[in-house]
Amino acid sequence: MSKKIVLTGGGTAGHVTPNIALLPSLREAGFEISYIGSYNGIEKKLIEEQGVPYYGIDSGKLRRYFDWKNFTDPVHVVHGYGQAMSLLKKLSPDVLFSKGGFVSVPVVRAAAAQHIPVIIHESDMTPGLANKLAIPAAKKVCCSFPETVKYLPEGKAVLSGSPIRQELLQGIRRRGLEFTQFPDDGKPVLLIIGGSQGSVAINKALRADLDALLEDFRIIHLCGKGNLDESLKDRSGYAQYEYIEGELKDLFALADIVLSRAGANSICELLALRKPNLLVPLSAAASRGDQILNADSYEKQGYSMVLKEENLTPESLLTSLRKLYHDRGQYIRAMESSRQSNAIEVIMGLIREEAGL
Repeated sequence: MSKKIVLTGGGTAGHVTPNIALLPSLREAGFEISYIGSYNGIEKKLIEEQGVPYYGIDSGKLRRYFDWKNFTDPVHVVHGYGQAMSLLKKLSPDVLFSKGGFVSVPVVRAAAAQHIPVIIHESDMTPGLANKLAIPAAKKVCCSFPETVKYLPEGKAVLSGSPIRQELLQGIRRRGLEFTQFPDDGKPVLLIIGGSQGSVAINKALRADLDALLEDFRIIHLCGKGNLDESLKDRSGYAQYEYIEGELKDLFALADIVLSRAGANSICELLALRKPNLLVPLSAAASRGDQILNADSYEKQGYSMVLKEENLTPESLLTSLRKLYHDRGQYIRAMESSRQSNAIEVIMGLIREEAGL
């Protein structure tokens, strides 16, 4: 009789892609897989595309700022907890794996109430609010950075690294050229990744200096949902997309350098792919500062160049990207000498253990 696992996590692509990275190994191990997420979050589409049964629950949002919804969202969380309790009784999993995000909290708490072993993964340097609420219910908490261990309960922390989708390592440059319809003229390719929601600051600075950048680079711009600029759709050497999934591996293969936010999953992928990168972490004013810590760690290890958002201008962006390309060799060498943890193998070992395999 096969073992059952429920995966959860959502809100952003970063709370889903590590779960997707685990799917091939879970299937190979014979697990029957289900997913619990929010009704209409980005995780729904991404998981259904993987052919995994998906169950939506009601979910509120955890905010650190004043919003009138803070008074009504607890009702959604309580309702979501009740739904999670019912679903878990029906699905009867042997283990639950959570990638975090606000939707995961009622699921993790419901699993613990039913004595289902819970394993959590925290990608960032310090645990986010959702994972802070979920950690007491977990058997093990996996993390991506050595610095994170000190923030976790003794005996629960496991330094695993972050699961990387293995298909990202199998991109083909020629297919990237065909998809973007770029001429193979030898000009280096810059890939911009602003996260699933896009980055207004990066988009604005990039497009303000697009003419100068196009003198040096061909540009692939993943700008986020609703952020396409129709006036630029016919610009030679500039290809813009809201979001890319299947072809991303080929765009990575085509890219010589990458401009990215500093979400933990994204930078772990850049490290695994050995792509020289310029990180523009989300500012502390707009976040809890986790991306700044992530970027600092990678800068110290020589894996990344960092440009803080408050210093981001069209001029500083152009200067930084030119320098990154000039010095790309030193970043590649630093990344090649890193000891990347085999996150999938470590996490699968924990899952097997808790599932009794």
